Amino acid sequence: MKRILLRSGKSPYDVVPVERALHEDVFATNAGNLIFSDAAHKILETPHTEVVSNGIATRVADADRINSEYDAFVIPLANAFRPSFEPQLKRLTTLISKLKIPVVVPGVGAQTGVNYSADRLKPMQSTVHAFVSAVLDHSASIGVRGEFTERYLRDMGFRDVDVIGCPSMFLHGEKLTIREDGQALGAGSRIAVNGSHDAVRKTKLGQIISRTHTYYPHLRFIGQNLSDARQLHWRDLSHPNAAVTNIPTHPDHPMYAEDKVRVYIDPVTWMDDLRGFDFSFGSRIHGNIAALLAGTPATVLCGDSRTLELCRYFDIPHRMLTEAPAHLDPSELYETADFGPLTRGHRERFDRFTNFLDKNGLANTFTHGDSGAAFESRMSKLAFPPGVRPWTGPEAAELAPRLNWLQTQLTDLSAENTKLKRRIAKAAAVPVQRSTYQRARSVVGRPIKRALRPSR
Repeated sequence: MKRILLRSGKSPYDVVPVERALHEDVFATNAGNLIFSDAAHKILETPHTEVVSNGIATRVADADRINSEYDAFVIPLANAFRPSFEPQLKRLTTLISKLKIPVVVPGVGAQTGVNYSADRLKPMQSTVHAFVSAVLDHSASIGVRGEFTERYLRDMGFRDVDVIGCPSMFLHGEKLTIREDGQALGAGSRIAVNGSHDAVRKTKLGQIISRTHTYYPHLRFIGQNLSDARQLHWRDLSHPNAAVTNIPTHPDHPMYAEDKVRVYIDPVTWMDDLRGFDFSFGSRIHGNIAALLAGTPATVLCGDSRTLELCRYFDIPHRMLTEAPAHLDPSELYETADFGPLTRGHRERFDRFTNFLDKNGLANTFTHGDSGAAFESRMSKLAFPPGVRPWTGPEAAELAPRLNWLQTQLTDLSAENTKLKRRIAKAAAVPVQRSTYQRARSVVGRPIKRALRPSR
């Protein structure tokens, strides 16, 4: 049995209660991450291959264990080539450099504006170069999301670069069917909309959502960020995103009070709900991919290179977000969307993706297994929590501050616990020149004393 270690927030089979999911951040800030990691898990799981989730944290100290226990390390990434992800990229590079097993990256992307200028990425070019070099030392090629990332890496001198899109689009293998009944959208239509805080703050997306809410009473906003979910479940306004009050996940927004907002912890419930909608649109690429995988027509409002290059590669209907007027009507997006190129070209793109896996020594369930039947059967027997809903009612305003205080204490305690674990691990790595007691006391003594000191 071949064992693959997969970088993912959690296994798709893990049923995690909402409170724990929000406290532990199982989807690494953005729920869209679980869509492509769950897809990768399903695709790579065959009768002769076991897939194990390692969580999102990168622990360099685990290198020897990974080498001894696994046959390959697969790292699905999204827009990892961006300044805010540079520290994590460096840790991944350090870990990969210590591994002796194959390391495969299916679908990484660079993030910049829709003009595809790489200027903002120049300060981190050496970090990206080191990461890609380490990956290619362990694999035949690196898979990228689209045309911009391919050009970005080739300009650095890399040649073993394959454009394969994102694994999420191949959740169902070569099959991709979009429902089209030919009827125009109307007041009775169920429409899903999505968008980031940045998109709402910097563009007219907030106005578009408000207008759509006025004319389509069955509208639902689907958030993806951890801060979105905490605003819904706890009314937690401690994150800087709380400054954006015209996004529906904020308690002051009318859609919040009307229970027309959701955040999903698991892709399976996300897609199940979207099957009941007539159309989806917005600036979130995986929010709309979730709809397409559910068979629901969707249009992406592209605001950066990460969304644009995926839409161009997969022929997903899209518009430029900066060019979208405040009076944009989803019915016009729906009427002009052409899903023919998306569905007709899907088989060829799927073959290109599986060829990439073959080149890198990875079997897939559609060619070498049961096409995911065992995966789907196992998933159907699990009871996942429904989407996180807004906390409304007369008691919310009174209880929210108290629960937020408790959550803050738990978060602080968790952070302190993590620091202590790192200090203990560091102590264990110190050469044995002093007794274990002395080393442990010198490294963790002061934090423990502070923790035990009575509060004033």
